[in-house]
Amino acid sequence: MQEFDPRRPTLRYAPRLMVGLGGICALALGWKLTAAEATAPTPPPMDAAAIVALQHEAFAQAEAQPGFTRPENVAVKVLPGDTLEAAVARTGIPLEEARQAVNTLGAAMDTVHIKAGMTFDAAIARPEGEGGQARLVGLSLRTGPATAVTLSRTFDGALRLREMEEAIRDETTVAQGQIHGSLYESAAELGATSAVTAQVVKLFAHKLDFQRDIKAGDEFKLIFDRKVTESGRTVETGEVEYAEVKGVKFYRFERKDGSVDYFDEDGKNVRGFLLRTPVDGARITSTFGRRRHPVLGYTRAHQGVDFGAGAGTPILSAGDGVIVEARRWGGYGNWVRVRHANGWETGYAHTSRFAKGIRAGVRVKQGQVIAYVGSTGLSTGPHLHYEVWRNGQRVNPIGAKVPQGTILAGAELNAFKAKKGRIDALLAANATGEGATKLAAAETDTVELADLRR
Repeated sequence: MQEFDPRRPTLRYAPRLMVGLGGICALALGWKLTAAEATAPTPPPMDAAAIVALQHEAFAQAEAQPGFTRPENVAVKVLPGDTLEAAVARTGIPLEEARQAVNTLGAAMDTVHIKAGMTFDAAIARPEGEGGQARLVGLSLRTGPATAVTLSRTFDGALRLREMEEAIRDETTVAQGQIHGSLYESAAELGATSAVTAQVVKLFAHKLDFQRDIKAGDEFKLIFDRKVTESGRTVETGEVEYAEVKGVKFYRFERKDGSVDYFDEDGKNVRGFLLRTPVDGARITSTFGRRRHPVLGYTRAHQGVDFGAGAGTPILSAGDGVIVEARRWGGYGNWVRVRHANGWETGYAHTSRFAKGIRAGVRVKQGQVIAYVGSTGLSTGPHLHYEVWRNGQRVNPIGAKVPQGTILAGAELNAFKAKKGRIDALLAANATGEGATKLAAAETDTVELADLRR
């Protein structure tokens, strides 16, 4: 028998062989897993708008905590004189918890200088038993057209703050629909901002009286540039490139001298010499001709047209010209007279006050605010008495044949036709659904349409 010698190492092949085989297997398994990971299909990245939407509403999806019901969404509007803390506490949570939420929000926004009308959503969990207090699970507040902050409660009870910002892109938007109510209301349903609609109303003031000429069901189409977030929210709108109301079409075009104006399909300037209605949204209450004077009580000539409108409504200059008079004038009350080209003048009576800077000798542009509707002089209520003069003689503002605008020709007409072709192509694509765009107004927020907690 071989004797044991402690100076010689003992050779045990079986254990070493097993360890070696195990290592090889582990390497093989690791290579297989690595290879599988490398060849596994990568899921497509989530759309940025979808990510923002998920983050913005994550707090509302939180599971109920022990002893509390599933969170309910509460929409809140900041009231005049409110602090943000008071508005948050109005959801029913303890004041201390509202203070904690506002302090956390303070890391991302100014929580002191807030404006009345600001809105936010809160997720509130109610206690299941009697006598408990509600708990804030989450809060979402938009801090700008493309930015928002959210609070969400973690499992350990802490409030987690998230700041989110969407990318903004430029796009040309096509909107079309039918008028029901007013153009403002109908365009707003498609998402057009009030600034865009006001521009359209001013544009069509040369051709249409929106109070008398527009009927329910009349179609309109708008094309304008805008800056929009990934979720479709309008941040800023540009100029109206095309507008169509009741079949009347206008195209925006920049002329060779750098001036910009709107032209019809034939290249005729849409801007007539005088506006048909110098007050937006007004209604005619008295026409040109003989009538019984409502104050004096006897019949005499009414040498203008009366437009009924609320006190303080802006009055627009019907055309380019120079202020001849801005003074008190007997029964006309506060009176403004504007001298235009070629012997034409317009007058505006019973105004409450003149616009800033309006005085004799000042030049004004068509559509510029020169005064505000009032009831000064011999008047029974707020309205504008509007007159048109031709070579010193009063004429009927409704039937007056005023000069037309300019007509494009030559190279400018060719350039206009090219621009018109591009606009018509956009309209055709939108009609087939290829270019349809969903709008979102900058002024509109879903929380504003909800039942707000006051």
